[in-house]
Amino acid sequence: MFGIIRPCGAHGCPSLREAWRAHLCGLCLTLRDGHGQAARLATNYDTLIISVLAEAQLPSGAPRRTAGPCALRGLRRAEVVDARARGARLAAGVSLMLAAGRIRDHVADGDAAFGTAGARTLLATRWEAAGARMAGAVGFDTEPLSGTVARQLTLERRCADGGRRGPDALLELTAPTEDAVAAAFAHTAVLAGRPDNAAALAEAGRFFGRVAHLVDAYEDLAEDEARGAFNPLTATGTGAAEARRLCDDAAHGLSLALAEVRFEDRHLVDALLGTEVRRAVERAFRAPAPAAERRQRPGRLRRWWAGGAILLTCGLWRPEWSELNGEHWTDRCWVTRHADNCTDCCDCCDCSSCVKCCSSCSDGSCCGGCSCCDGCSCCDGCSCCD
Repeated sequence: MFGIIRPCGAHGCPSLREAWRAHLCGLCLTLRDGHGQAARLATNYDTLIISVLAEAQLPSGAPRRTAGPCALRGLRRAEVVDARARGARLAAGVSLMLAAGRIRDHVADGDAAFGTAGARTLLATRWEAAGARMAGAVGFDTEPLSGTVARQLTLERRCADGGRRGPDALLELTAPTEDAVAAAFAHTAVLAGRPDNAAALAEAGRFFGRVAHLVDAYEDLAEDEARGAFNPLTATGTGAAEARRLCDDAAHGLSLALAEVRFEDRHLVDALLGTEVRRAVERAFRAPAPAAERRQRPGRLRRWWAGGAILLTCGLWRPEWSELNGEHWTDRCWVTRHADNCTDCCDCCDCSSCVKCCSSCSDGSCCGGCSCCDGCSCCDGCSCCD
């Protein structure tokens, strides 16, 4: 799985966590049903928001079904969004096309990965075709997505050849991503029969695409500089402070755009595109750990494939560059590590207390009177403690 939206399992009401998992598992299974088991490696935390947006505009929500046991759910069954839901099919199609574009981008950068460049390009071609077929089946024009990589590479070459520098030049580089996400967000209004929401959702998509592009660029900055690969921040001379300002401005614009959308139920949308977007920005721009404490890591594409292996093995297999390589299985297991705590994203308080006091909030409403998070900045935006 990849993407910037990675909600903490111990934040929010139980109903919110279950709703998010229903969309995540629904996307994964829709990818499997649409293009086979290997396509599940394209599961994207960010594109599941498309499924969330589509459902949030429907009076009766998206159809659900009971999924079989899965390692990431502790081998438990769960209610998930049905693969017949048009929002889930759009999300799956976009996920495949974005994953194909990601592979092509890494091939162009010369990133080390399994297999030859030709084999990776063939995989990208297959995934792009499958994604276009799935998204096209629900009426989505895939041209903005299919042309994103070519447009992006053209802009990058122009910038590398002595183009303009500064924030305006950086925003020119993020434009292809912004346009692609805007098109996908806006189409959820079409799927839901709410065309009046399309303009505001397109604006929200542009801001979210900007945040995702900048966060990804900043997280890859040190590695790109070490390899001599193109990075939009380096190429435009944009420092961390300015990149952070642009992300904060985009996150604010995203909130304003979403306020204009008429949702039937906006609770999960606000949690993911409000609280979790701000949390993703904060997480990305934290001071990195000293280099001496990190293991040498390979290229991004090899890490991406390794992430798929971790996903399919419940986290029990860890590559040699992982900080958890060689640790006890209880520390490596994804389910065990995330079931009862949120130490990966919250290190300033014991969030388990928040879960306990909000455990009765089963209908998704605020529980009220919750003081366990008072004064704790890592719990800002906790929907059940507002």
